[in-house]
Amino acid sequence: MKKILNILLGILMAITVVLMVYAIATGGSDASISVNLMWGYFLFVFAVAAAIFCAVFGMIQNPAGIKGTILSLALIIVIVGVSYFYSAGHTVNIVDLQNNGFFGHGETVITETSILVTYVACVAAFVTAVATEIWGAFK
Repeated sequence: MKKILNILLGILMAITVVLMVYAIATGGSDASISVNLMWGYFLFVFAVAAAIFCAVFGMIQNPAGIKGTILSLALIIVIVGVSYFYSAGHTVNIVDLQNNGFFGHGETVITETSILVTYVACVAAFVTAVATEIWGAFK
């Protein structure tokens, strides 16, 4: 199984490199940018699907881990919910240069929510890395 995954990773990386070279060779043409965006969307969807599949497969193999998975999912839902309600509670004016105005409230709420969730994820990753190193030093 690991060999198959390594081959798949190599193929995905090769396609990515070819598309990047294509974009550079054409000077960033609209067609090359569109193809690279579509490829990026495909990779994102593939990564999310793989993460969900691995989580479900892991829960099937180890039912004792279901409690931790449910707690993690609940924490993610709480973080996204709090970020959304915080963002919806006030107005942020983001300039829309194309239309000489400002983006609507819905667009700014989604943007600010995603930024806040990203901040929380970065801080959590940093704290986890530091705590893991400190925990490992005391073992």
